[in-house]
Amino acid sequence: MSQQADFQIVPGQDELDKIDRELSFHPTQCKNPQTLSCDQLEQFNRDGYLSPIGLFTEEQSNQNRSYFDILLDRVVAEGGNSYSISTAHLRYGKVYDLLAHPRIVGYVTDLLGADVIGWGSHYFCKMPGDGKAVAWHQDASYWPLTPSKTVTVWLAIDDSNVENGCMRVIPGSHRHGHLSYRVSRDNEGNVLDQTVDNVHDFGEPKDVVLKAGEISIHSDLLLHGSNANNSRRRRCGLTLRYCSADVRAFLDWNRKGVIVHGIDPASHWANPQRPVNE
Repeated sequence: MSQQADFQIVPGQDELDKIDRELSFHPTQCKNPQTLSCDQLEQFNRDGYLSPIGLFTEEQSNQNRSYFDILLDRVVAEGGNSYSISTAHLRYGKVYDLLAHPRIVGYVTDLLGADVIGWGSHYFCKMPGDGKAVAWHQDASYWPLTPSKTVTVWLAIDDSNVENGCMRVIPGSHRHGHLSYRVSRDNEGNVLDQTVDNVHDFGEPKDVVLKAGEISIHSDLLLHGSNANNSRRRRCGLTLRYCSADVRAFLDWNRKGVIVHGIDPASHWANPQRPVNE
């Protein structure tokens, strides 16, 4: 199996159980933010996410969408589907550029500190009427990383709203630490395979509505999910994952980490170069 294919497989629970992971929320300690405001930092610590944040112009958003359209056609022709474009920055130069985008990295450094690794990139694309949902989950549950000092930037490729299955979050749920979950049942139509039940015990869900070109940012411990897209419009978002450089990755996941700001003092992350051929 190729290195790229390895990275697209989520580790099994048995593999994760062998890793001594520290899974608790680490509030941002930034006192002099360069990109976000102090109020936004307080909001992130309190709610576990920030949204919406404007990033790209309409023209730039159209370019991002056109690029994904071409990429999706190619992947489907090769036997993939709208959810299978994962760890894309190791294969596609355009995605690598988005992972290292200066404005995005600026937001992330205010949250994580000066030394930041970009390690993940995954398109979550719900085709019109595809009927699949993303059950309530915490990102940190899936990843062989410790400590849980990771944030996800969710870039809207298409307009994302209630009708086409936008992301939903439980504000403040990240402060409860790592939560118990069950394996999703086959008949539930879950894009992923974990489900946290009784989420209303942790707060009321809130819809994260984004226009194309806007982003949201959330903690790896924030409870989130999304309903199925039963509309006639596509809903695509690109998740870009970042962690502080002191995070340690197991199961060779360090091979996909790119130094996007500062340094990696321990040289733990492989820091692969931008792909030149797609």
